[in-house]
Amino acid sequence: MEIAVLALGCFWGPEQKFGRIDGIIRTEVGYCGGKSEKTNYKEVCTGTTDHAEVVKLEYDENTISYENIIKYFFEFHDPTTLNSQGPDFGTQYRSEIFYLNEKQKLIAEKLINEENQKLNGKVVTKLSALKNYCVAEEYHQKYLEKKY
Repeated sequence: MEIAVLALGCFWGPEQKFGRIDGIIRTEVGYCGGKSEKTNYKEVCTGTTDHAEVVKLEYDENTISYENIIKYFFEFHDPTTLNSQGPDFGTQYRSEIFYLNEKQKLIAEKLINEENQKLNGKVVTKLSALKNYCVAEEYHQKYLEKKY
């Protein structure tokens, strides 16, 4: 199994969309890119933690490639809006790809550049090394409730 971590606005919608794709084994929502290893929704909404809402994907690379996941990433949101998606505004709703290794970084850079060419240089998607990922506790509770 491989892992991808992506920020594309409020995490609930992207989690559902990615969860329907063949090869995505597991989805989880959380926060990433911030100052601390642990945070929660209330703290993230203050705009002071630097975390983004993210969807973490576990996927089977024999069924879906990282490149195809990033292509879906660009389909599933507007990468030209800074710190917002639809009705949601704030730094936690930014467009960002968190890479876990050099291979992911190179693929993401290539696709960001391609998307930027298509959209006349308007892409604001950030590319960052994975930092301070933590599961959204409200999600974790919801997941546990579904399981039992």
